[in-house]
Amino acid sequence: QEQLVESGGGLVQAGGSLRLSCEASGRTFSTKAMGWFRQAPGKERELVGTISWASEVTYYADSVKGRFTISRNNAKNTVYLQMNSLKIEDTGVYYCAADATHGTIWSKSWWPTYWGQGTQVTVSS
Repeated sequence: QEQLVESGGGLVQAGGSLRLSCEASGRTFSTKAMGWFRQAPGKERELVGTISWASEVTYYADSVKGRFTISRNNAKNTVYLQMNSLKIEDTGVYYCAADATHGTIWSKSWWPTYWGQGTQVTVSS
């Protein structure tokens, strides 16, 4: 059974950093595009960024450009989200996601097939 498990969330002060990890199991995700979404309280889930199977980052939301970095290690079936210079508005539940068929995602309207359970990130002042 396919499973994505996030870790690394927590409470951090504004200006700080966190690194989220997402370990995939149950199938070969190393040839599939993956990404991160987030959902703030009272808001819709939004795409943060996407990364191709070959580690090409194909999208970052404007709000995180220059602060967040997506990477992956296919040998470990793991994708990462390094978050620096965190802001209060980065608070939310962060979800790892994976596509079922495509190795690269070019559309910011992407809706994945597989989702993790989410990890809470809270940025305080």
